[in-house]
Amino acid sequence: MQNIHTLPIEVVHLIAAGEVIDSLAAVVRELAENAIDASASRIVISIWTNTLSVQVSDNGEGMEIADLSQAATPHTTSKINNAEDLRRIQSLGFRGEALYSLAQLADLNICSRPLLESVGYQANYDEHGNLQFSPKVVAIASGTVVTVRNLFSRYPNRLQSLPSNAQQVRKVQLQVQQMAIANPQINWQINLDNREWIAIWAGENSSEILPQIINSIQPYDLIYKEFPIPLNPSSIGEASNISITLGLPDRLSRRRPDWVKVILNGRVVNFPEIEQTIFSSLDHTLPRNRFPVCIVSLDLPCDRIDWNRHPAKAEAYIQNLGDIQTHLANCITEALKAPESNSQINYGSATNDLLKTAERKTSYLIPAKRENFNQPNTSLKAIAQVLDTYILAEHAGGLWLVEQHVAHERVLFEQIETQWQIVAIEQSILLKQLSDDEIERLQVLGLEIEDFGNNLWAVRSLPEILIGHEDCAVILQEMSRQDDPSMARATAACRSAIRNGTKLEMSTIRDLLLQWQQTRNPHTCPHGRPICLAIDESDLARFFRRNWIISK
Repeated sequence: MQNIHTLPIEVVHLIAAGEVIDSLAAVVRELAENAIDASASRIVISIWTNTLSVQVSDNGEGMEIADLSQAATPHTTSKINNAEDLRRIQSLGFRGEALYSLAQLADLNICSRPLLESVGYQANYDEHGNLQFSPKVVAIASGTVVTVRNLFSRYPNRLQSLPSNAQQVRKVQLQVQQMAIANPQINWQINLDNREWIAIWAGENSSEILPQIINSIQPYDLIYKEFPIPLNPSSIGEASNISITLGLPDRLSRRRPDWVKVILNGRVVNFPEIEQTIFSSLDHTLPRNRFPVCIVSLDLPCDRIDWNRHPAKAEAYIQNLGDIQTHLANCITEALKAPESNSQINYGSATNDLLKTAERKTSYLIPAKRENFNQPNTSLKAIAQVLDTYILAEHAGGLWLVEQHVAHERVLFEQIETQWQIVAIEQSILLKQLSDDEIERLQVLGLEIEDFGNNLWAVRSLPEILIGHEDCAVILQEMSRQDDPSMARATAACRSAIRNGTKLEMSTIRDLLLQWQQTRNPHTCPHGRPICLAIDESDLARFFRRNWIISK
């Protein structure tokens, strides 16, 4: 029989080291988070894959010689002092494990100079986190340089089980991207094997960082909105808000949900509950099998968060999570409903109009104007119906070309989602060869269905929107194949909307434009297809080569 005994302290520390540091990306994460906590505005990361070495330089506050002497000893930190501080974590790091773990797993060297000191000091640490010799004076700029060489060289089994260099480099890239969107105020420079690799310039928010990370995204594809969060009385005096960077559904979507991110107080975290709220809120705005681009940043009072859930702090507990989810869903709806321009530039004169047109030729500048389809537009004027399919409308800033079918589909879908009316009918509709699942799906929608014999089923009630529709049986068959009741209602809206190729009276066109502008999401139909093509006046001028003209 094995007797229970206390583990030696060095074994305990080695187990902890393996939890904290398991890859190059983990080294980058821990050191970069220390730099962020030191109020750095510039972080330079250099990586050498042949020796598994990392160097992180920052222009932060730096460390005094006394702090430098004990920085790598176990469970030493400047972030917290007592148990009460664990309930008020305001920094990214707080456990005091990272530098000691690195000293155990690699050769650790730190150079640091405080902001108000004229010189800096260099310290080298042994595998126990103790100084190998007294810190010596070095000439460096204010800030800190941490160098980790020969990671896992003392542990050959760990070294041999690491993923390939290419996989590790990819993890580092993803780690840096996440830290950049969570901390947009920082400039990042990443060097790989003695060559420049990644450069990310600081911005005001994540909507200015994301286009630098994904080349296919332009700033005008994104909405950025901030919303306050109602606080509990116990949290009075602490700021609390939600920031949302959202790709416009008619312009931007992904094949994978790789850019649905949740940021909690400056750190990207795994939060399936909040991610599901994002997906649900953006349901029926994107094409099938496509995913949104959405970054949600939560800034919550420290006493509402418990970070002691995951060794790498990749997860957390949040108080009153249900209230946060409800508020987030409402915020996403508002963001879709009324996007605002990211640019605050006011071009008043004809000369500035010329400058604006010239600036728009450069892709890195944010356009001064973004279309806001559902904001009341008193200057909107319906001009014509094109090919019996599109509605051409003029407004003060240019032209809109609206597809009549998908615009009407969006109107009907939001109406029936709000008020789904089931009406009894005198003449039943017979459907053939319904499976048990299909019958159940129609019953979930509120329809009354009875077995009529001979593999027929009689539908005794209908959605009000389908009353009198000539293809009612076909539509019901389509709806029965939809697992999601909301998608079934979207099918009813689609099949009931004005068909393309239908000639419309001008009064009908005006009514449709007004109803479409009042929808919650005017960008796409419930199946994710775009509704409107916006043509800006400056785009027309540029096409017709009028952009050199000072005035009209």
